Amino acid sequence: MKFKMMYSFLNHDIDIVEGALEEAVYADSALIQEASLHLLQAGGKRIRPLFVLLAAKFGTYDIHTIKKVAVALELIHAASLIHDDVIDDAEIRRGKLTVKAKWDNRIAMYTGDYIFARSLELMTEIDKADAHKILADTMVELVIGEIEQMKDKYRFDQNLKDYLRRIKRKTALLISTSCVLGAICADVEKSLQMKLARFGYYVGMSYQIIDDILDFTGTEKELGKPAGGDLLQGNITLPVLFAMEDISIRKEIMKVHENMPRKEMDTIINLIIRSGAIDRARQVSNQYLDKALVIVEELPQNQAKTALKSIAKYIGKRRF
Repeated sequence: MKFKMMYSFLNHDIDIVEGALEEAVYADSALIQEASLHLLQAGGKRIRPLFVLLAAKFGTYDIHTIKKVAVALELIHAASLIHDDVIDDAEIRRGKLTVKAKWDNRIAMYTGDYIFARSLELMTEIDKADAHKILADTMVELVIGEIEQMKDKYRFDQNLKDYLRRIKRKTALLISTSCVLGAICADVEKSLQMKLARFGYYVGMSYQIIDDILDFTGTEKELGKPAGGDLLQGNITLPVLFAMEDISIRKEIMKVHENMPRKEMDTIINLIIRSGAIDRARQVSNQYLDKALVIVEELPQNQAKTALKSIAKYIGKRRF
């Protein structure tokens, strides 16, 4: 089943969110508005807004309220990507020039800051103190995760615990927060909020591990950037950690630097793929996915439950 078919009953509401996203980044500065729209219009699966809407379906669902939360969460994600591209000196995202590549680092940083600010402004329209506390805590962790990622660049002695903590902050918490804020703003009962939060966390962990696998197994056309880009930028992901258990491969990986010739990088990618590290990383992703699917079975039966189950399986099994 195609991804969009899994939530086709939400198509109209997703269109409303999409329109609200573009409205949210309106700015008096034409440059800031153009730079903000540059990434938003490049596409993306809108996973976070989708989880906001689906979680809200377990309570009192009002799209005109829920869309504000959905847009705020997607804006936070977008802003973090823009900042990421500055930190990683990335030229391409989703097959298009990054904001920093099309303009420069300063414009990118201010654009990211503007988008963050707009997300918080939108959330002020939500009269739920616990939602604001959760979002604030999530943003703190997100920033700490970005700092840790910078600090860990080309640090080849990091371990599994370091990696899992980093992807929790980088990806899983924001997806978990999307689920729980959607539930809170629809007045879903507390016990169900907690289940949805845990579901989002497990799905988010699986999602990021699969992303890290695809960085090695995908083509440049599929990825929208060269394969192995994370490692080339010094980001040590799960397949790399597993591959480095082989001393001979470890020695080759430790030679990686940002200006490494493409031919040498391709050789290292092939070593990682042949090492069995990809299959082992997929097993870890499956462990998180299985935990998410257990929680789904505990949710009340409705269209949203069916969609969450299908989307979780898609995220955990996707190739491209």
